[in-house]
Amino acid sequence: MDRVLTLSLRYRFFTFVAMLMVVMVGLWSLTRLTIDAMPDLTPVQVQILTRSPTLGPVEVEQFVTFPIEASLSGLPGLREMRSVSRYGLSAVTAIFGDDMDIYRARQLVSERLARAVERIPPEYGRPLMGPLTTGLGEVYQFTLRGEGYSAMALRTILEWDIGMRLRAVPGVVEVNIWGGEAQQYQVMVDPAKLLAYRLSLRQVFEALERNNAMVGGGYIEHQREQFLIRGEALAVNAADLVRIVVDHGPGGVPIFIKDVAEVKEAPALRIGAATAMGNGEAVIGMVQMLAGENAQQVVERVKARVQEIQATLPPGVIIDPYYDRTVLVSNVIRTVRNNLAEGGLLVVAVLFLFLGDLRAGLIVAAAIPLSMLIAFTGMVQAGLSGNLMSLGAIDFGLLVDGSVVMIDNILRRLSRQAPTTPEEKLATIQAAGREVLRPVAFAVGIIILVYLPVLTLAGIEGKMFRPMAVTVILALAGSLLLAVTVTPVLAFWFARPTKTEEEPRVTALIRRAYVPCLYWAMTRPIWVSGSAIGLFLASLGMGVTLGIEFVPRLDEGDLAIQIWRLPSVSLSESVSTALQVEQVLRRFPEVTEVVTRTGSPEVATDVMGVEMSDTFVTLKSHQD
Repeated sequence: MDRVLTLSLRYRFFTFVAMLMVVMVGLWSLTRLTIDAMPDLTPVQVQILTRSPTLGPVEVEQFVTFPIEASLSGLPGLREMRSVSRYGLSAVTAIFGDDMDIYRARQLVSERLARAVERIPPEYGRPLMGPLTTGLGEVYQFTLRGEGYSAMALRTILEWDIGMRLRAVPGVVEVNIWGGEAQQYQVMVDPAKLLAYRLSLRQVFEALERNNAMVGGGYIEHQREQFLIRGEALAVNAADLVRIVVDHGPGGVPIFIKDVAEVKEAPALRIGAATAMGNGEAVIGMVQMLAGENAQQVVERVKARVQEIQATLPPGVIIDPYYDRTVLVSNVIRTVRNNLAEGGLLVVAVLFLFLGDLRAGLIVAAAIPLSMLIAFTGMVQAGLSGNLMSLGAIDFGLLVDGSVVMIDNILRRLSRQAPTTPEEKLATIQAAGREVLRPVAFAVGIIILVYLPVLTLAGIEGKMFRPMAVTVILALAGSLLLAVTVTPVLAFWFARPTKTEEEPRVTALIRRAYVPCLYWAMTRPIWVSGSAIGLFLASLGMGVTLGIEFVPRLDEGDLAIQIWRLPSVSLSESVSTALQVEQVLRRFPEVTEVVTRTGSPEVATDVMGVEMSDTFVTLKSHQD
């Protein structure tokens, strides 16, 4: 460290250039830093989702879930496997160790999934991997409204227009759909007519499959031209389906689908629904972010694309967002920025009062933003995110400890013997720095040692607290480096020696009150020690009564309500209950919007039964 101090003062210009490089790299890293409200605790996991609309939970477990679990067992790095089997849905989650790369994990699962497909009958569904997202991936949610449009029409617009265009946004991995009605053409077979024509239900299935397809027949050459052969038999509406031939009767008379069944447009079976403001069912779109992306940047791109999409939607169709992650992230950034500014001003004020030198206060305060920039650079290189846990744990007072000791000793030496030449000033500053170099290094090193055990945490607690410890260690290491290099150089350029070694007025006043108290305490050691032990024991008793929280409380400004019903409840009854709850909530003047999601969405990353609902209550801002 002594060598670093000497070289920094000898090559002051290069030290200044290095400081500018730290600033530029730190600002660049800040633009690349992933910002979110809380650390992402999602483990390295891969979901396998299978839709089986006709099967009950027992059949789903037996014919779908079990074959998938059997195929995935024994995967390298696999720590745990969980599964949920509900009506029409199987969800298997393979959890890997934290050292496993997520893309490697998905590749391993994909290879084994081909084996599971062979064991599952095609009519029972096809297992697919869930989107590459995390528990914090739900960054933007909206409702799709349109006067005069049915729930089926709105869902069709969301699925085939809005959803496909939003998935093309960089950083978006999936656009999930809640509510609405999936469009289907349903063939309602009349058993009596089947008997009359002596047909089986399988013949109807085969006729629909055989006559509802597109096939190619190569090409033919005719008079120096080439003509493609295409078999166009894809049904586009109900009228095409009813004209499909099932079989031929006596005399070769064709038997059409319309002779044995009724074809109509109807919604598919649902395992979820959505409602809004107590006015009836709604259609909800949920944008899911790719794991590891910057939530604020992704949402900004999504909002820009939503504006483009809105201009091209049919008249009357409106995209109405009700959840935007950037609001929360902006509040977090504002909090950190305000703390940085207020902390810097407070440090400058305190240093000015105790040192009596404004320039010295500004020199010390410069260590705060520079240390933060060093921490940002290290966080980006380590793949950490900035959040309330990692950034909020930084104590600005700790960041200036080394610089305070360094500048105080430099001012003391300069005041004791004012240098007359730059060479004398340089030698004085170098000598002053050497005097406190070892104590400063030990003081900062001891604080860093306090955080080292946190790095050994594993599991959820490790994901929660390790980024905080790494961030603090990076900032403290940066502050120590700045105290040894930048602070002496800035002191050489800007610090002015005082004519006398007179103590600042504030320090003198404190000393007058402190010296008698110190003398009184030193003459009564037993009484002072007993009081300290008593206070310690009292604090232990009070500590037992304190509440315990795993994570700090975060006021997002909105409410989330969970509704639970009997497992046997129907989807229509759950929707009715959700509407009643929304009608009650909307009566409060503080409520601006109420949206409820019941059951599971199209891509069931969050598996819920129809008996469960999540209600989002958007409140007015505190200013309103």
